[in-house]
Amino acid sequence: MKRNLLIAMMFVATAGFAAAQSFGVGGGPATDVLGAHLNYGRGCPACHAPHSGALGAGLKPKSGTDTGSVALWGEDASPLYGATITFAGPTSETLPANLGTGTSDVSGILMCLSCHDGNLATGAMMKNVVYETLPTATYGTNPVPTLLGNNGVSGPGNPSYLTDHPVGTNVIIPCGSQYSWDCTYSATSNGIIPGPNMQKFITNYGFFVSPGNYNNQPEVTCTTCHNQHLMNVVKVGGVNYAPGTGSTPANVKSGATGLPAGNYATMFFIRAPYNPASTTPGSNQNAQFCRQCHGGESNEMAGSTAGTIF
Repeated sequence: MKRNLLIAMMFVATAGFAAAQSFGVGGGPATDVLGAHLNYGRGCPACHAPHSGALGAGLKPKSGTDTGSVALWGEDASPLYGATITFAGPTSETLPANLGTGTSDVSGILMCLSCHDGNLATGAMMKNVVYETLPTATYGTNPVPTLLGNNGVSGPGNPSYLTDHPVGTNVIIPCGSQYSWDCTYSATSNGIIPGPNMQKFITNYGFFVSPGNYNNQPEVTCTTCHNQHLMNVVKVGGVNYAPGTGSTPANVKSGATGLPAGNYATMFFIRAPYNPASTTPGSNQNAQFCRQCHGGESNEMAGSTAGTIF
């Protein structure tokens, strides 16, 4: 009897892992993983002109001479150089003066906005709606805008970034406050040293975000949450993904997780398992994604033993 019960429990556990790994080990989505970033067939060269940057993509920069000599970037970012944008909070970000400043907000924000800005540098070949088919029961039938700063609200000062999530050198993943994780910052890098509760969360879900580095602190950029190369799948597991162990864990690295290895479903180019179309009762994977930075609202910090439900 005990043996049969043990076998049954092992079967249930295995089935649960298989369900969590949306595509199964070695599986994946049936569509191209670049998704919307195929750019109506242009593919990689839409962003990465292999020769001469924006000039090689047939664009004459409006200002600046660094395109092609600093970065092989196929979009004209010059209208955004030095611009100050204000987010909700309010938090402001002054964008780099050119592509060669060496700060993480060049590739993490400026290059993203050269396509996704809806105010100063509206992107070419974009239809300003998500490429993905969204679950009607969750999102309705209205298109979701993809140009930041263009929120569809009329009135003075719009389009505006005031409704968008802040990013920039002033936006740091917090540690040690009422609304954050029980973590500390590394003194020598932008790494985060997790406390006991954050370590539990990493085991239950993971730390998939990839912060930038500003003054040795974890800066939030667009690419902190989004992987521009994988729209609908995130690869979980691997030899470099194990979180630190012991009483003093090492700096947590992007991809640290206790989840079984495999390919997991995601949406919107998000770096972590994220699936609004999940039909599992009590699914909390989308909330878990937000809790990577907003630890104060996590199960672990509140004393709950709930893990991740896919």
